[in-house]
Amino acid sequence: MTANLIVILTGILLSIGVAWFFWGGKRKGVRAALTSGGYQEALVLVKGGYSPDRIIVQRGKPVRLSFLREESNACSETVVFPDFRKSARLPEGRTVPIEFIPDTAGEFDFQCQMGMFRGKLVVQ
Repeated sequence: MTANLIVILTGILLSIGVAWFFWGGKRKGVRAALTSGGYQEALVLVKGGYSPDRIIVQRGKPVRLSFLREESNACSETVVFPDFRKSARLPEGRTVPIEFIPDTAGEFDFQCQMGMFRGKLVVQ
């Protein structure tokens, strides 16, 4: 009886932890740096996910996100920005830039081709 109670309580606590991790408080994010060339730039490391996975940019200014893939996981081979109709193959060990101009404020997802790695572009 006690063992069953411990298993149930452990399962509940793990479920709460998973829910908090995926749907808990919003992360602040990283503001893209404005370069002398007028681009808002950020370097995104691809290794078990995207880091940073929340990038803040200004509407109407060109964005250049450079993705550096440091793993061989097949899921991370491609990054997709469905709302901007952009995607890129990410060869391991090489930095690949993606450029676009966000003209609408809001939050826009980016992800791997399988949807397992996820990030968010916040346009203000």
